[in-house]
Amino acid sequence: MINSIKFYYEVVMEMPNRFYSIERPRKRETLPKVISLEEVKTIINNTNNIKHRCIVNLLYLAGLRRSELLNLKLEDIDSKRLVITVKLGKGNKDRLTILSPTVLASLRIYYKEWEPKNYLFESPKGEKYSTQSVLNIINRAAKKGEIYKNITPHILRHSFATHLLENGTDLRYIQVLLGHNSSRATEIYTQVATNQLKLIKSPIELLNLR
Repeated sequence: MINSIKFYYEVVMEMPNRFYSIERPRKRETLPKVISLEEVKTIINNTNNIKHRCIVNLLYLAGLRRSELLNLKLEDIDSKRLVITVKLGKGNKDRLTILSPTVLASLRIYYKEWEPKNYLFESPKGEKYSTQSVLNIINRAAKKGEIYKNITPHILRHSFATHLLENGTDLRYIQVLLGHNSSRATEIYTQVATNQLKLIKSPIELLNLR
């Protein structure tokens, strides 16, 4: 609202810039929601078919946004170099992210069975797969695996970044894989990585409670 008023006076009315002594609301900073490696495995193992399995695999293994996954085309999968080209991601930037041999093997089985023509994942009519379908796949698999949490594609992306960090991957590489412009956006994962927290001994252990 403040920016709208500024735009009206300064751009529409062509008045000089003014000082607005209005306190702007502070953006709430929330921690990313993350699930464990075991929960990711459970979701993958409870997908209904090879296509659904590949969708969940790629969201997690490559840290993809849902829109990035749905925009993938067949030529974006480089089986020789084991990388995925993400075209026109957030900020209209291209980037490379990782592809594992295990998931590549699953993708080959999927390709032979489903024969997509243009997009990597297509609807029965050959169109781009829908965003709601991706969410439904994850929700069904989580429910089938008795994970009673609201799991979204972005939670899989957060989990990818956090698990990489916990496994010792340099924050700069994680930033590149996620396509973040600033390292500040990636540093949030240091607050949810638990590998260092596990090394801290709670003082309650000193009480020798039984």
